[in-house]
Amino acid sequence: MGVMSRTRRPSRPETISVASLIKAYSYGVFPMAETRDDPEIIWIDPEWRGILPLDDFHVPKRLARSVRATHLDVVVDKAFDKVIAACAKPGRGRAKTWINDTIERSYIELHRQGHAHSVEVYNGDALVGGLYGVSIGAAFFGESMFSVERDASKIALVHLVARLKAGKYKLLDTQFVTEHLSQFGAIEIPRGQYHDRLRPAIDAKANFYELGGAGAAVSGGTVLQLITQMS
Repeated sequence: MGVMSRTRRPSRPETISVASLIKAYSYGVFPMAETRDDPEIIWIDPEWRGILPLDDFHVPKRLARSVRATHLDVVVDKAFDKVIAACAKPGRGRAKTWINDTIERSYIELHRQGHAHSVEVYNGDALVGGLYGVSIGAAFFGESMFSVERDASKIALVHLVARLKAGKYKLLDTQFVTEHLSQFGAIEIPRGQYHDRLRPAIDAKANFYELGGAGAAVSGGTVLQLITQMS
């Protein structure tokens, strides 16, 4: 997952305040737990930071066909609590997660106050994939994603990027670079370079709902067109 060479002393809060979370992200720091059942919170400031440059976002051809022709529906902010709960569970390719009860409760409150969003993928009424993250200014910090149906989390990511580009975001932080993210163009940059990009993004304005508010669906064809036109 990358080098986590700089951490702050663990703590065991019941919740992390919205103000504390926003301040931490604004300084390039974010919280994690060692495991789902570990009550302690560790504050992370990686030596190398993963970002996904929005103008260089790459959609593999097979995935583009899936995005365009999918039977799945993609909306935002309809069921944030269900998305973070799904991300907190072990899944395909991950035996454990870093989302403990404190993080789950804290980010649900962050969402209620308008600073965290989810992208949700449905097959009929069933939630089959999605992601969530934190939004401050024109910076979006991707936190976690899940999928119980093929390509569902990847489709969510494509929709997220289209929404961020339409909303004039300047930074998509992935925290670390995984093989899953590298296929889309994710890169690692040094901590100092990341902080140089973070400040102007935090200070700028963006609109997560430029393509529609909570529960609004956007077609795959529209999403791919937006990504192509705005790259």
